[in-house]
Amino acid sequence: MIQIDEKLKNLIENNALALATVDENNEPHCIAVAFAKVVSQNQILITDNYMQTTVENIKRGSKVALVVWNKDWEQNCTGYALKGKAEYFTSGKWYEMVKAMPENANEPCKGAILITVEKIKKLA
Repeated sequence: MIQIDEKLKNLIENNALALATVDENNEPHCIAVAFAKVVSQNQILITDNYMQTTVENIKRGSKVALVVWNKDWEQNCTGYALKGKAEYFTSGKWYEMVKAMPENANEPCKGAILITVEKIKKLA
């Protein structure tokens, strides 16, 4: 099983991420995600506050890709690409968890995206 180590967990939880999905025409769609939480050794939780196309793509096909890199990339360029499967929740444990996150206090919090990471590649 793929494992997210402490170094990668820190990058994921303290930096912006790029989240990519694929639409019905097999065209890529990529957005920036401000907050993500590592919830197990191979799972990442992201809140849907303002997403539309990304959620539609996840519901249609669950494969996703994430890229994360450190904020001081000009001094220390470290980044990772992660691939996996995503599930979307509007109720239950994962939805309640994102609603309780301080970052979502004044946000619409429409749903939760749980990504199970299947592959990790170091970029730099």
